[in-house]
Amino acid sequence: MKTSIFTNVTTFDALSVEWDNLLERAVSAPFFMRYAYQRAWWQYLGNDDLVLIVVRDDDDRLVGLVPLYGKINQAGQRELSFVGCVEVSDYLDMLVDPNHAEAVYIALLDCFASTDLMWDRLYLCSLPHNSPTHARFAELVQQRGWRVAVSQQDVCPVITLADSWDNYLAGIVKKQRHEIRRKIRRLERDAQVEQVVIDSEVGLDAAMDIFIDLHQKSTPDKEDFWSDQLINFFKAFAHDAAQAGWLKLYFLEVDGAKLAAMLCFDYDNQFLLYNSGYDPAYAKLSVGNVLTSYTIKAAIELGRTRYDFLRGDETYKFRFGAESEVVYDLQITRGA
Repeated sequence: MKTSIFTNVTTFDALSVEWDNLLERAVSAPFFMRYAYQRAWWQYLGNDDLVLIVVRDDDDRLVGLVPLYGKINQAGQRELSFVGCVEVSDYLDMLVDPNHAEAVYIALLDCFASTDLMWDRLYLCSLPHNSPTHARFAELVQQRGWRVAVSQQDVCPVITLADSWDNYLAGIVKKQRHEIRRKIRRLERDAQVEQVVIDSEVGLDAAMDIFIDLHQKSTPDKEDFWSDQLINFFKAFAHDAAQAGWLKLYFLEVDGAKLAAMLCFDYDNQFLLYNSGYDPAYAKLSVGNVLTSYTIKAAIELGRTRYDFLRGDETYKFRFGAESEVVYDLQITRGA
């Protein structure tokens, strides 16, 4: 194994094809580790302290990749975290070839132990529930005599989808099944209702502006979320996602007005509900819940098996039959 450390963005770009090839076969391969997402995040939200750890086998094939960035934390420590950590990226992880996993982990630990890499704390955030990073890799870290703390960061409520809308409804609590049907019937009876989906770059920027406006309106704490950098990041990645065929930006139109929006990604046989918003002036019409129902039905009709609400334990997610999957953080500090 050969391990290299790169600190310039040109290497980031040079790895693009190999990056996604490794992700396709990686032990843990979250959507938010795709090259396009990582590159957009770095371009619009990153800083100047990039640390890319690259592991290659004896045939020079990429078998391990850890994109990090450095900062000085509140304790005055030199801290390394995943590119994308933490607010806007729901799952992150190291990319590791399963045929070389143990060797890659050891190579990475040797790299972290070397004088070539300066750090006091590693903060590996947003690890999926089934990631070996907070399990096997953490064990190997402990064997080095370093301090390890694994903690629950959040949960991601997930629906395992049935093969039809009727079978999905039959599988959830009777009261909630009744509520879903009642809200849809009421809205469709009293207004002209249409589901609109943007899945290409045509009209995308204007659609993103409407989505952002609805997101800001939906709750007061979201008004200050949208910095110029975030807007530029989301718009840039929305174009990347549309080009790749992942984008599903849904709107609920009621009598011609867009009253609710959901930014989703259709990826690897699953629907990821990334973010949503609605006009609170129409909250009594349950426009958010109706649009959620429509998108679940759309995911079923596309043959998807998983509908992931992503991070956050909001009550409404569980009313739709979701079950929690834990998201972990792994913190590593030097010393016993």
